Amino acid sequence: MVGFKNRYMVMEVFLDPNRDLGVDDPIIITQYNVSKAIKDSVLVNFGECGLASSLGSLQVKFVNPITKLCIIRTSREEYQKVWSAITMVRRIGNCPVLFNLLDLSGSIKACKVAALKCDEMKFEQYKLAAGAPLSADVNQHMQNCLEKIKILEH
Repeated sequence: MVGFKNRYMVMEVFLDPNRDLGVDDPIIITQYNVSKAIKDSVLVNFGECGLASSLGSLQVKFVNPITKLCIIRTSREEYQKVWSAITMVRRIGNCPVLFNLLDLSGSIKACKVAALKCDEMKFEQYKLAAGAPLSADVNQHMQNCLEKIKILEH
């Protein structure tokens, strides 16, 4: 008997830098927000039947709100449909966004390695862009996110 085959996607979320932060509340990327945006896109682009076929395995496994990195699991049969729906997502809430696929893998372990590498590089860029030393709050949150990736299995 063959086990259920999944695909794991490491995605980067780009927020629109041209949006007016004074008008809207800043968007916080969460598992719920990302999952809802993906499911809505699948529904719009592939209909109820497409949504039903992909819902069985579609799950946002991890989201880092600082580096805007997320890991999405879907079935091997449906990953192309989900991937194309993700590329058609244009908004999360009221904020314009773009998704970029960084890694596609068949195992969570390989995906975890890619996510850790990307997260660490993005965190270093974040520290350089901030210029001043980061607050203990931000450092602690980032360390917690890196720990979550390290223990991510199922």
